[in-house]
Amino acid sequence: MKIHISKVRVRYGETDQMGVVYHANYAQYFEIGRTEWLRDLGITYASMEEEGVMLPVISLKIDYKKSAKYDDLLFVETKLLELPNVRIKFHYEVKSEAGEILVSGQTDLVFIDMQKNRPRRCPQYLLDKLQKFSL
Repeated sequence: MKIHISKVRVRYGETDQMGVVYHANYAQYFEIGRTEWLRDLGITYASMEEEGVMLPVISLKIDYKKSAKYDDLLFVETKLLELPNVRIKFHYEVKSEAGEILVSGQTDLVFIDMQKNRPRRCPQYLLDKLQKFSL
């Protein structure tokens, strides 16, 4: 399935007193990965919201393996796990410049009809763009 790699430089404010990335910041790195994954398809959150679709996170799992530190260049590898229906599931690996996996994780998001505030199926335009990729 489609994979996207985003580069993230660890900023000072994302670290604790020891210069280690604070654990909650990995959720933001995952968000960077998935928004850039969508952008690479030609879709933005803003364009989805203009069409009345929200995409909130309903599940977040993070497995910490090694610490990232201030000023490290990280590579966030974002992969779609399966073709979306009402939910869309992403897997992430945050890697060092040397290619070592520092953190892995998964998010599940649900497509929401903003007018009805109810779950809905994945927009057809997204499914159409994913047709060229295989699992």
